[in-house]
Amino acid sequence: MLVDAGRPPLHESVPVDARAAYDAMAPFGGEGADVESVAELTIDGVLCHVVRPRDVAKPPVLVWFHGGGWVIGSSAASIAVCQDLAAATGCAVISVDYRLAPEHPAPAAVMDCAAVTKWVLEHGREIGLDHTRVAVGGDSAGGNLAALVALELGDALCHQALVYPVVDLTLSHPSIDENAEGYLLTKAGMQWFVGHYLGGTGISAGDVSVSPLASSPERLRRTASASVLIAGFDPLRDEGAAYAAALQQAGVAAELRAFPGQIHGFFSLRVLIPEAEDAIGWIAQQLRSAFA
Repeated sequence: MLVDAGRPPLHESVPVDARAAYDAMAPFGGEGADVESVAELTIDGVLCHVVRPRDVAKPPVLVWFHGGGWVIGSSAASIAVCQDLAAATGCAVISVDYRLAPEHPAPAAVMDCAAVTKWVLEHGREIGLDHTRVAVGGDSAGGNLAALVALELGDALCHQALVYPVVDLTLSHPSIDENAEGYLLTKAGMQWFVGHYLGGTGISAGDVSVSPLASSPERLRRTASASVLIAGFDPLRDEGAAYAAALQQAGVAAELRAFPGQIHGFFSLRVLIPEAEDAIGWIAQQLRSAFA
């Protein structure tokens, strides 16, 4: 479909054009499940969308970080998935519109996501949320941000839901080359994302501040329980599996679910790829268990 639309490859685009192309795909996430409300709220200077489920007086909270390689994507464009998760889980979902690179390179996105999550932990009750049951989650680069926030906040969180996360910015796992082309996300695209995110910062791709998989077992041991979802035809498949294994080896309750026939991005393409419903349902079930 993208080829037929005549769009240039991601790595040949400039960020502003790539953002417009990415946002144009938002309708493929569907209209989102029925929820009580969706409202904008600025939290600690960061724009967020707050999705509240129906018939839950004081819901637990999932703080969600959208995908897009830290360069593209937005809270608004990912709202359908947030509505689906809120309805299926019975939790409120706070979707964070963190700052994007290259205008705001690393660690701006992590700082924004951590700030919002800390605010929810400290002040969530002020807006009718259960601040004692807070999880983080995200897809792709959002999964990277969720993992980093979970590492920072430790047992203050009850769970982390990582959907085909970027956890090793060195791009050195076999699936990076095995699935380098032809499956929506490409190796060249990942190099484009990492280049914009880290360019000019002096931060190494393997630094623990950006690559959760580089964390020591001692650091991993303090993080929240995890659900890690991977796709078979995804350049990021192997690092996601490696992160789940590293968490397990560190003594963290971590569950890995593979969707062997799927590509990166399918989680938010429910209209085109029906198996996304199964993936959303699995993440929702994992969250319900964590919130119980």
